[in-house]
Amino acid sequence: MFARIARLFTIKTKFEAFLIIYGLGVGAVERGVHYMQQYPGVGGKLLFLLCPVAVFMAGTRILHSVEVSREG
Repeated sequence: MFARIARLFTIKTKFEAFLIIYGLGVGAVERGVHYMQQYPGVGGKLLFLLCPVAVFMAGTRILHSVEVSREG
């Protein structure tokens, strides 16, 4: 029973991975906008920049894991 539920939360295709990465990116930009409002100046801009960079790193890992699971 738990295995069937766990399969719902498993990323199986690259399309699903891109949808998740898109959602993470939208959230990261929203968080970055809040950072720029809270910390005006260079500090807010640096925090804004770091938010999408984290999504790029996570997205690379997600796509790599999908490719590895398809091979094996």
